[in-house]
Amino acid sequence: MKISKDIKDSKFNIRIMGISIHEILWYFILFSIVGLILETIYCYQTTGILESRKGLIFGPFCPIYGVGATFLIVLLNKYKDKPIILFLYGVLLGSILEFFLSFALESIYGTRFWDYSYLDMNLNGRISLVYSLFWGILSIFLIRWLKPLVDKIINKLTNRITLSIEIIVVAFLIFDLFATIYSISMYKTKAIDKYYNLPPKTHGKFESFVNDKLFSDNYMKKSFPNLRFIDINGNEIYIRDIL
Repeated sequence: MKISKDIKDSKFNIRIMGISIHEILWYFILFSIVGLILETIYCYQTTGILESRKGLIFGPFCPIYGVGATFLIVLLNKYKDKPIILFLYGVLLGSILEFFLSFALESIYGTRFWDYSYLDMNLNGRISLVYSLFWGILSIFLIRWLKPLVDKIINKLTNRITLSIEIIVVAFLIFDLFATIYSISMYKTKAIDKYYNLPPKTHGKFESFVNDKLFSDNYMKKSFPNLRFIDINGNEIYIRDIL
């Protein structure tokens, strides 16, 4: 892949399993955006509701897709000419990724995004044999057909993108991640306090501005309409029903 000289000479061109950090960055971004679009369309078709499915507070990103696709590309690209091995490793690695992402998302958002307990041969409801097989099929499609198309897009982007822009993009994504964790934490705390009729916490002027203006209840409800928490009785409570 042809890349600009400043990126080529930088640490962004260090390779992991044959894939440069420069490529990893753009795989994550592009698949996060594509994943969000597909997730939104799927949600609308199955529920008739058009709502936000993004995973970060700013920007059109659903990181679970970016992380998943990038993880598989880095580890499986060397098997692109061996479809059977690609399928088998896709089943294994996809299942491992899905299992640990389930815990990670639950710790951040306070609820499971999927539960396969209704299916036979599942592990803690976080992975199941059926969806593990889908990971194998997805890996073949991703590595053998989709990745080459995305590489062409990255190659075209590289002609217009400098190292400085990529550093800004990385800084923004890191900020976006921490802003998301902070805003969700404050939003959930406010909902839990109201649910249990606890007195609202007092904040300084800056915190009040951030919580009431920048990350207002209305903005958070539109951004993350399905955020929930588990009450002391084990009930799953939607924050949008409280605030």
